[in-house]
Amino acid sequence: MGQYGMVIDLNKCIGCQTCTVACKVLWTNNEGQEHMYWRNVETRPGRGYPKDWEKHGGGWKPNYKGDKRKPPLGEVDPGLKEGTIPDAEAYGGAPTYDYRKGLFEGKLFDKEAGKVTVPPEGLYLDWGANWDEDVGEGDTPDDNYYFYLPRLCNHCTDPACVASCPRHAIYKREEDGIVLIDQTRCDGYRFCVAECPYGKIYFNQLRYKSEKCIFCFPRVEKGVPPACAMQCPGRAMIVGDVHDKNGSIYKLVNKYKVALPLHPEYGTKPNVFYIPPLSPYKIKEDGSLSKERRIPIEYLGSLFGGVEAVKHALDVLEREMEKYRKGEKSELIEILTGTQRDYFQLIHSKGIAYGQLYQRKGMLHLTKEEIKEMDKFISQPELPEAPK
Repeated sequence: MGQYGMVIDLNKCIGCQTCTVACKVLWTNNEGQEHMYWRNVETRPGRGYPKDWEKHGGGWKPNYKGDKRKPPLGEVDPGLKEGTIPDAEAYGGAPTYDYRKGLFEGKLFDKEAGKVTVPPEGLYLDWGANWDEDVGEGDTPDDNYYFYLPRLCNHCTDPACVASCPRHAIYKREEDGIVLIDQTRCDGYRFCVAECPYGKIYFNQLRYKSEKCIFCFPRVEKGVPPACAMQCPGRAMIVGDVHDKNGSIYKLVNKYKVALPLHPEYGTKPNVFYIPPLSPYKIKEDGSLSKERRIPIEYLGSLFGGVEAVKHALDVLEREMEKYRKGEKSELIEILTGTQRDYFQLIHSKGIAYGQLYQRKGMLHLTKEEIKEMDKFISQPELPEAPK
C-alpha cells in the first residue's frame, strides 16, 4: 500500500495564505461550504481554526490494542476517545461584506462598540478562520514570538474518522493512502467531525454531508501536485510517498528525524509532518546571546511529540546548516533547498515523476501544454464510491 504525505518546513512558511486561497477557490467555493477551509494557516501560539480545536477531543484512547480499522457496519470502534462537534462560532461563519460602506465610506468599524461590523445587518464579527493572525506572546521585543502553522487533513495511517463512521462512508485508498468520503453513503451523522482530533472534517448543512480535504486526488492521479503545495511561493512543502526510502520525505522523517508529526499522542499516525521553526536566541543583560531560543522549546514539544524530539530536530538543522556554510556537502540542506531532488515526487499516468518535469522546466516555469493539463482539474470532482 502506498501512502502519499507531505513535509511542511515551518522555517519557510511566511503566512501569506496562498495555499489557503488556492484550496478555497478550487474546492470549497460552493453553497454550504462558506465556513470551510480544508487548508488553513494559523498563527501560533493561538487558538487555531476551528477555534480551540485541540480541546475538542477525538482520536484514539492511549494504549488501545485494537486493529484501528473499520468496525462492523452500523458500529463505531470502541477504541475511540469521545470528541465533540465544534459549534458554528468556532468556524467564524462567512459574513457578506458591503464593500462600498467598508472600503469607501469607512463604516466597517463601529468605534463606539469597538468591533468590526458587517453591514447592512450590523452583525458583530467575533471570530474567523484567521482571527488571531500575527498575535504572538512575550512581554518584550526580546522574548516576543509567533510562527505560522499550515494545516490540512493528515490522511492518517490509523484515521479515527474511518473508524467512527457506522455507514462505512469514509475509506482509505489502497493505492495512495488518501482518505475520502463517499458522498453517496454519508448520512450526516457527524461522528467523523467529532472524532477527528485535528478538526479537519467539516459538515455541509445544505447538503447534509461531511466533507474534507481530498489531497487534490484528481491532480495527484495525473502527477500534478496538490494545489496548496504547488502554489506556495516559499516552496515550504515536499510531497511524495512516505514509504519511499529514496524519497525526500522518508529521509526527513526517518533518517534525519527533522520532520515531526503534529500531536502524535492522538494516535492516528498522521502523514503530514513539520520541520519545527528555528528562532533567534534571547539576549542576556550584558548584550550577549543566551542559549535559550525565543520560541519556547516546551511549547514546540507540546505540538510535535515532546521536547527531546524537537531538540534533536533543531540541533540537526543547525549542525547541517553550519556544514553548508563552510562549503561542505549536506544532503539534508540540499533536500530542503531543492538543489538535490524534487519537491514533488508524484507519478504521472505516463510513468514520469512530475518533480522530474519541474526539474527540466524550472521550478516556476511550465509549458502551455502542462498548464492546459492542470486546468482540467479546476472544477469539483465527483468523488468515487467507497470500495464494496
